[in-house]
Amino acid sequence: MTSRFHHPLDRLIADADKALRVIAGVASASRPTPGQFAPDADLNEQERRHAAGLMRVNHVGEVCAQALYNAQARFARNDRIRQQFDHSSREEEDHLAWTAQRLGELGSHTSVLNPLFYAGSYALGTVAALLGDPKSLGFVVETERQVEAHLQSHLEKLPPQDVKSRAIVDQMRQDEIEHGAAAQALGAAEVPAPVKAVMSAMGKVMTSTAYYV
Repeated sequence: MTSRFHHPLDRLIADADKALRVIAGVASASRPTPGQFAPDADLNEQERRHAAGLMRVNHVGEVCAQALYNAQARFARNDRIRQQFDHSSREEEDHLAWTAQRLGELGSHTSVLNPLFYAGSYALGTVAALLGDPKSLGFVVETERQVEAHLQSHLEKLPPQDVKSRAIVDQMRQDEIEHGAAAQALGAAEVPAPVKAVMSAMGKVMTSTAYYV
């Protein structure tokens, strides 16, 4: 199969447009928001702020995911792998829209640092892609493994009565597992332990910052 982008310039324009939309907070979901019909939780002010902080972290994670997949698809050598990156990115855009909507419902906001997070993640995705498709896929596998663990921890930290936030996070977790498995099936190479440690450290910096701003 061939990519729907027949010229490098087409891809560049599409990537730039996507970047601007992500940074501007413009995202549309192709699937209904999980838990959309669940009753509103009775949250006190502290619980509401905590839930919003966690969902802001999740939104930033999706901004980073858009940048990573955008860069990796841009520089992928194989059309099939590029199409998988595009597919995963589209599902991650659902996550972006869901978390933004939930932040609004919680009376909060997305991170003011989203442009920096996007730029840094795009650069990281570019480096991974330029190392070759197997290593780029391996980067996806490890990223999704760490994100899955991170989302599982949020299911444990969110207020039990916040059914709407929990439904979103749980569906995100399931999607991340599938994205990692798809990358593994396409021939991912194992990521070296030192790289995994650096990725984990960078993730902790991002999450601790995004919780507040």
